[in-house]
Amino acid sequence: MSLRPFHLAFPVHDLEAAREFYGELLGCPEGRSAAEWIDFDFFGHQIVAHLVPDSAKTGDPGNSVDGHDVPVPHFGVVLSMSDWQEVADKLTAAGTDFVIEPYIRFKGQAGEQATMFFRDPSGNAIEMKAFKDLSQLFAR
Repeated sequence: MSLRPFHLAFPVHDLEAAREFYGELLGCPEGRSAAEWIDFDFFGHQIVAHLVPDSAKTGDPGNSVDGHDVPVPHFGVVLSMSDWQEVADKLTAAGTDFVIEPYIRFKGQAGEQATMFFRDPSGNAIEMKAFKDLSQLFAR
């Protein structure tokens, strides 16, 4: 079976802030939209920001992974290593307040990966990751 795009709908408190963050900062092309929602092409996947005015997050619980407190829930995408570095550089240059700064997780172990966590303007946690060897995606 070939990999199919996923679809994720999530709450945001401000559509214009979502449009700036996903469209301008992350470079995700905008698809359809209405007064209450916006579709974005999130690296080949469909995400939909739905306006829920009281949705601003104050903090999610987390789990310890490789010595870092990973926010739960979160969503993200697995990029190529060069695309991951490009996004990391862009976010760093924009002064992004990372939840977990870009780094290599599980270094020298099965599943070694580049990762970073940050939040959108509504507080939704996002993880971007990359593998030098994509066959390690589900490695134990």
